[in-house]
Amino acid sequence: MSVNDVGGRRRFEDSEYTLHIYPGSIAEGTIYCPITARKTSTAAEVIDSLINKLQLEKTKCYVLAEVKEFGGEEWILNPTDCPVQRMMLWPRMALENRTSGEDYRFLLREKNLDGSIHYGSLQSWLRVTEERRRMVERGFLPQPQQKDYDDLCGLPDLNEKTLLENLRNRFKQEKIYTYVGSILIVINPFKFLPIYNPKYVKMYDNHQLGKLEPHIYAVADVAYHAMLQRRKNQCIVISGESGSGKTQSTNFLIHHLTALSQKGFASGVEQIILGAGPVLEGLWDIQIDCIDDGI
Repeated sequence: MSVNDVGGRRRFEDSEYTLHIYPGSIAEGTIYCPITARKTSTAAEVIDSLINKLQLEKTKCYVLAEVKEFGGEEWILNPTDCPVQRMMLWPRMALENRTSGEDYRFLLREKNLDGSIHYGSLQSWLRVTEERRRMVERGFLPQPQQKDYDDLCGLPDLNEKTLLENLRNRFKQEKIYTYVGSILIVINPFKFLPIYNPKYVKMYDNHQLGKLEPHIYAVADVAYHAMLQRRKNQCIVISGESGSGKTQSTNFLIHHLTALSQKGFASGVEQIILGAGPVLEGLWDIQIDCIDDGI
């Protein structure tokens, strides 16, 4: 596989498509609402766009239904289903003639108060469900999204494949932190995530490791309170490949520790410690070079 292959595939995944969603009586006067979506856009994301575009009541619950031929059986999409991927399975005539009266289409439906949805006859719904199961097994539809584990020790099947798949699924949801017991795995997102503000500092203050979503603040908090309670020095080891984000992780640790020690008051202690970081890293690099040279 070449770099061009990967780049081409990424461009294909990022391509935008137009979905024609028919709201029916939910938005009277609107025949269909065009929604721009990508191949990886979920039904939940498309519904959010519809709610904003049609100015629907946000207190109500909506679902997307796929219809094979106008007036035919309705196939309710799960929140994690991808409508664009479903649309790409339609016949070419349906894709080229999406505004005609006999094509496949997506409908916007509202759930009843009891959470039920009118599917037509039970036998029709069972037949559609069985057809979906067969299509999933044959690879024509994406596999249902599995639960991700914030602690790899909780995986029911522990092997390299399940470990990597769990980390990949969490990374796609911008969950870059995952526990392995008391060890924290961090995946560099190569962008800033809004999970380092004072709200998170307060959230992880004096909490047992594992009670909340994995976070580097949780590790810093455990070390800080263990130091106060046991009156013993604590050590946090940060390791990883070059560019993995060790320096940034150190900065987040120091930020949380100084925030806890200063109780929210501004102080120059954090900047002093952070300023010493590059010097310490430089001394470490010199030490490594000396060891390599046999000095």
